Amino acid sequence: MTNQEDIAHSISQVRNKIEDAARETSKLPDNISLCAVSKTFPIGTIQAAIAAGQRVFGENRVQEAEVKWPNLKKEWPDIELHLIGPLQTNKVRKAVSLFDVIQTVDREKLARTLAKEMTISGRQLPCYVQVNTGGEPQKAGLTPSDVNSFVTLCREEIGLKIVGLMCIPPYGEEPSTHFALLQDMADQLKLPDLSMG
Repeated sequence: MTNQEDIAHSISQVRNKIEDAARETSKLPDNISLCAVSKTFPIGTIQAAIAAGQRVFGENRVQEAEVKWPNLKKEWPDIELHLIGPLQTNKVRKAVSLFDVIQTVDREKLARTLAKEMTISGRQLPCYVQVNTGGEPQKAGLTPSDVNSFVTLCREEIGLKIVGLMCIPPYGEEPSTHFALLQDMADQLKLPDLSMG
């Protein structure tokens, strides 16, 4: 198989697993989106994924994304690019101009800087609040106990469009417990979307 065939096959396998898992939990597969993490991958590999029908991608760093994505997004305007890595406030302007979704809102200063830049640019991006469900000191994200008050602050005072919660469970732990916790918090807050890596 060529690299493009390998990538198309891999994407197909992941989509099949998503459909199987959705059926087991009585969820609709159409409500589940696969965000392909393209960080560290070259443009040729990303183009092969696009050719295989993938349209939602996640990048970890603004600097890497600004090298790879402007031309790709011009060529494929239906691409949805998510920032899935930590965002420094000094990179907010570039992030708001380049990304379509910000998944890593985790502190008030960042939320306020994002809201200000979105107002200036006229781009109101959907945002996720990052939750550190495992309490890992090396990971960004709010503790579960701080999520309700932070989402309320973002919605009611700061004016960010918070659409969901995001978490990356600790390596080596059963992820389903973390995913269930995130789902419970989202349900309480009436947030429609979850990003679970």
